[in-house]
Amino acid sequence: MRELLRACLRSLPLDDAQTEIIVVDSASADGAPEMVAAEFPAVKLIASRENLGYSKGNNVGLKQASGRFLLVLNPDTEVQGDALAQMLAYMEANPQVGVLGPQMVYADGAPQSTRRRFPSVPLGFFESTWLQALAPRAWLNHFYARDLPEDETVAVDWVVGAALLLRREAYAQVGGFDEGFFMYSEELDLCRRMKAAGWGVAHFPAARVTHFEGRSSAQVPAATHIRFNASKVRYFRKWHGPLAAASLRLWLLAQFAFQLLLEAGKAALGHKRQLRLARMKIYWEVLASGLRDSFYGVKRET
Repeated sequence: MRELLRACLRSLPLDDAQTEIIVVDSASADGAPEMVAAEFPAVKLIASRENLGYSKGNNVGLKQASGRFLLVLNPDTEVQGDALAQMLAYMEANPQVGVLGPQMVYADGAPQSTRRRFPSVPLGFFESTWLQALAPRAWLNHFYARDLPEDETVAVDWVVGAALLLRREAYAQVGGFDEGFFMYSEELDLCRRMKAAGWGVAHFPAARVTHFEGRSSAQVPAATHIRFNASKVRYFRKWHGPLAAASLRLWLLAQFAFQLLLEAGKAALGHKRQLRLARMKIYWEVLASGLRDSFYGVKRET
């Protein structure tokens, strides 16, 4: 992660006196804080001894920022060219927009899908699961906003949070990120609260940001599965009620149980045994968590 962070910082306007750059380090063990302090003296470093989680980490950093606009940026991203200047100009010209998302691209330049509509409860049972391919095509097209032009700035429900430009007034009005989301679904929840408060959310393809997707969380696969799905359940409880959340939790756990049994059967047959055993361990940890908020540092809901 240290090398990704170094490249990310180098892509930012470090010499611009009007740009304030803050790095929040959540107990990394690869020397990232030392690298930032040594190589980027103009950057404000906030080093935590504990993993704050994505939402709280962002809030800690953003509370220290003084600008009218707040850029949230993953360490596994690189801002291309004058993307930041273009985004700022758009926000200045469109005062009703509270959240702006750039066009995210993979390392090879291929576009990433990062604009969305709010997920319905039925879609929640399929989206980002191994059964997604079975979901009705119309549901997926609506969720991924495939009916909207790809090369125009468009209003959407939410944008993926690897790179977000926030209007400070809007961010403060809704209370920032909900720290009950340790990681994942936090930007979905933030955008939903922004829209409920009357602010617009837009996708801005003129600005491009490279995203080395998944590189910042892929090192701990069991924790990633747990945090992603526990946050998904929390989102549906918050916005659709306890019955929807309880049903979704049981459905997701049943999928992991089935995958555990499937991998056990393949292991018994001797097919890629070590791979099967590794996957079984991951799925067992997910099942043991119950996908509850208190597991792996996710705050329990009140």
